Amino acid sequence: MMKHTLGCCLLAWLLLALPARAGLFNPQLHTLANGLEIVVIEDHRAPVVSHMLQYRVGAADEVAGQSGIAHFLEHLMFKGTPNLPSGEFSRVIARNGGRDNAFTAQDKTAYFQNLASDKLELAMRLESDRMANLQLGARDVELEREVILEERRSRVDNNPAAQFNEVMRATQYLNHPYGRPIIGWEHEMRQLDLDDATAFYRRYYAPNNAILLVAGDVTLAQVVALAEKYYGPIPRRELPPRVRPQEPPQLAARRVELRHERVGQASLSRTYLAPSRSAGATEQAIPLSVFAQVLGGSTISRLYQELVVGQKIAVNAGAYYDATSLDQSSFGLYATPAPGHTLEELEQAVDRVLAEALEKGLTEEEIERAKAGMVASAVYARDNIFSAPRILGDALTAGLSVADVEAWPELVAAVTPEQAMTAARAVLEPRRSVTGYLLPES
Repeated sequence: MMKHTLGCCLLAWLLLALPARAGLFNPQLHTLANGLEIVVIEDHRAPVVSHMLQYRVGAADEVAGQSGIAHFLEHLMFKGTPNLPSGEFSRVIARNGGRDNAFTAQDKTAYFQNLASDKLELAMRLESDRMANLQLGARDVELEREVILEERRSRVDNNPAAQFNEVMRATQYLNHPYGRPIIGWEHEMRQLDLDDATAFYRRYYAPNNAILLVAGDVTLAQVVALAEKYYGPIPRRELPPRVRPQEPPQLAARRVELRHERVGQASLSRTYLAPSRSAGATEQAIPLSVFAQVLGGSTISRLYQELVVGQKIAVNAGAYYDATSLDQSSFGLYATPAPGHTLEELEQAVDRVLAEALEKGLTEEEIERAKAGMVASAVYARDNIFSAPRILGDALTAGLSVADVEAWPELVAAVTPEQAMTAARAVLEPRRSVTGYLLPES
């Protein structure tokens, strides 16, 4: 009873710690006439700023047969424009004391610069220039294609765990493009050329397909004035509809086994097709997040305590779930057997823990403790100005709104044990699962 009381008190304190105007980051919004969305998160504790541009296009938006083109273009965006020689973008940022990078995901492609707040204009000038004026040549494409092929070799082809994850994902999504690797299939990557890259750039890289997120020692007025100057003159473009093939109902459980000579430790993985906050039974997404935290989100979770601490049949075990995706997501379990135990034994033990949770339900104490931890993590994200643009951009490119992000603590706090169990029982059905074994060759 005392633990339950402490958990409730912690959750209440965390919610009281939020400002009277409920929300995590309290961003300010503006939209330019050309459609560019602007999100500003003021934080004047240090004279630094994070400038991030996220495009609503990712690996799942690629044309069939051109897997990897979104990631390929991300690389090519660091080539030159008529105003800046090839390769100079990052060098200019570095000479001004900043750092920059980019990343591609299924639903988005993002570019960011972290630097002193008085250098914000520089970041906007450079980023807007390559939004409108990227200049590619055949030689650029040939050289960078070799770079991404080498990246695939080092990160996937030489890494059995990455190969295993790639096969697991392709098995989970039979029809949806989430089943394709973000980096691309090698045989398709080799065919990507200048025409493919140029067409993708012209199709998607437009102000009305982008979100500008700026956090740090700035004001909305400052950001809007600079954005009008640099992004404002870029004309909007006609965008293709963002329509993707969807998964059919999964009627049978699927199994994967990958053996590799470089595997030193066998491991078990399982995923279930699951809704997200934007697709499927969206009302289940936040309760399912709470259930995932209780089941396997920490070292005090059921899976870890039962399999690692209690039975000592595993050296690690857990669960994960990401509710932020434009289309259906997945719920995952993982475990690694302890010496002297097999994957078959471990899978049976995982099944027992899961069955008990689904049949008997979660306790109110477990739910309250999980919610307190989730709210705390969200509140702590405020302390890093570089996290805010990433979190908000991820949500906006996945079909959510700023209000959806700001309401997260209250939505989590409102989840009941009954809601968590209803969501878990609907999603964690054997027929919706893909179970995988990663094994040594011998």
